[in-house]
Amino acid sequence: MGKNKIDQRVLKLYDDYCHGQMERREFFRRAAVLTVGGVSALAMAKSLLPRYAEAQTISFTDERIKGLYVNYPSSGGTSGEMRGYLVQPAGTGPFPSVLVIHENRGLNPYIEDVARRLAVEGFLALAPDGLAPIGGYPGNDDDGRAMQTSLDPAKLRQDMLNSARYLKSHALSTGKLGATGFCWGGGMANGVAVSLGGDLNAAVPFYGAAPDSGDVAKIRAQLLIQYAENDDRINGMWPDFEIALKASNVSYQAHVYPGTMHGFHNNSTPRYNAEAADLAWQRTVAFFKEHLA
Repeated sequence: MGKNKIDQRVLKLYDDYCHGQMERREFFRRAAVLTVGGVSALAMAKSLLPRYAEAQTISFTDERIKGLYVNYPSSGGTSGEMRGYLVQPAGTGPFPSVLVIHENRGLNPYIEDVARRLAVEGFLALAPDGLAPIGGYPGNDDDGRAMQTSLDPAKLRQDMLNSARYLKSHALSTGKLGATGFCWGGGMANGVAVSLGGDLNAAVPFYGAAPDSGDVAKIRAQLLIQYAENDDRINGMWPDFEIALKASNVSYQAHVYPGTMHGFHNNSTPRYNAEAADLAWQRTVAFFKEHLA
């Protein structure tokens, strides 16, 4: 079922569900009450759930890359240790590196695939699993979302910062560091830019929450900011964010993709917009190649 056939009311419910404002049962209950053409919208709601196996674009065994799960220290984080999916291009390196930050549900297969996509483009990519200290991504987004909500936000943030530092100092890294993230991870990519200052060279947040205006002056990285057109919650933060970026002389580009919804890059759900996702990804790769060279 394509996104154009899904009622906007159902899409709004799904967005609330994805951001933890209701449980799956409540999402389905509310959708079932809605009718479209005299028929319950429950089928539409179920069609929005991710289909990760169908969305894989780069195989784990692709000969162009080598991926493995790594453990590393994370002082001040949830448990003092972190785990992530590290993917390198074929060859001996060193390579410019990119941190890939997941949504609000842990390191799911879509984010792992994004890490592989970056490795194919020549980057050493690390996708940390913020849920690793409490067992790791559980295999489904509902439990993953609940697990991430249970974490101390400050410690989870520290785990992401420590992951960035681990990647930057890795033996296979040139020391040039970028960060990208999606949804919660987009906001965290902005946060990493604030916290790392000159230690981060470039950041590409996808529909992520803006940092506090007072912190924007700490950013030294080049920014490529990606927004969906129909994303009121995130887009409402942009005016103040842009004012702060200009006032602090932060170098940035910003793009809004027409006709898209929050999550448009995620090709595992009908919110995916192939044309916009492809263009956003081309811009992302070109941006990292320019600023991490």
